[in-house]
Amino acid sequence: MGLLIEGIWHDTWYDTKSSGGAFRRSAAQFRNWVTPDGAPGPTGKGGFAAASGRYHLYVSYACPWAHRTLIFREIKGLSAHIPVSAVHPDMLDQGWTFAPEPQGRTGDRLYGLNYAHQVYTRADPTYSGRVTVPILWDSERQTVVSNESSEIIRMFNSAFDGLTGNRDDFWPEALREAIEPVNARIYDTVNNGVYKCGFATTQEAYDAAIEPLFDTLDWLDSHLAQNRYLMGDRLTEADWRLFTTLIRFDPVYHLHFKCNRRRLVDYPNLWAYTRELYQWPGVAGTVHMDHIIRHYHYSHDSINPHRIIPVGPALDLLEPHRRDQRTVA
Repeated sequence: MGLLIEGIWHDTWYDTKSSGGAFRRSAAQFRNWVTPDGAPGPTGKGGFAAASGRYHLYVSYACPWAHRTLIFREIKGLSAHIPVSAVHPDMLDQGWTFAPEPQGRTGDRLYGLNYAHQVYTRADPTYSGRVTVPILWDSERQTVVSNESSEIIRMFNSAFDGLTGNRDDFWPEALREAIEPVNARIYDTVNNGVYKCGFATTQEAYDAAIEPLFDTLDWLDSHLAQNRYLMGDRLTEADWRLFTTLIRFDPVYHLHFKCNRRRLVDYPNLWAYTRELYQWPGVAGTVHMDHIIRHYHYSHDSINPHRIIPVGPALDLLEPHRRDQRTVA
């Protein structure tokens, strides 16, 4: 995971020395919004109106943050309107690359670029910062709309409804006040928490991250014993934001990131809930477990210097979840 400094690529890992061994994620820098009519969104500039074929989504199938956007693209009926380019699972000295790869690799379908960092410098030749996915690109204005996944999924949730006719709402106004603190806890202790465990370079930093992670997983399992979804009987963005970490937990985070107090399958309610979301129409096709397992174990040589790819656990994600047969709050 390198970065650009004044438009020049540097193969530089995260600096954990200055933070006592703790991993600190950089904030996204492109924060514009696609809206139905191009009016400005909550942040950034206006001028990004919803239109079929105008926007292009760059993703890694391995990345949980990018995975969120693929799920919303699918469940909101946007596949025919927003094309996708997927990077190679290996993230090495040039960061995310569009190098050839047998399964699932698309190359850069828009410009034929070699590296994701070239997308950033196409938008801003003097860009400084981390090169992350997802990237929502505007082909009309030749710039990045957003590289913040939590905001891209909200755009996908509603901005294109007039185009698709899909009115499914995963961020309902009546539940937003309740969703926000749940999102915040899950982001800090689970979504980002697994990274804080895995990328810690001191025992103290690891210890500070591992306890909140499993405290939250314990709480979630108890909550889901009484509730079908995080907001009761209504499936919302909070569930999809959690799902992309859960689906990676046993194959990757349990071993590779030392999140090994318990496995996901040891949590009866969380495991059944994960299977239900995986079995939601269209979602299974967004899960590329080959990319997930390959990326983490091959790309992080500071954690796995010999780049040995483990066989991984045998998980039956199609086992009936039976959550629809429960009485829930």
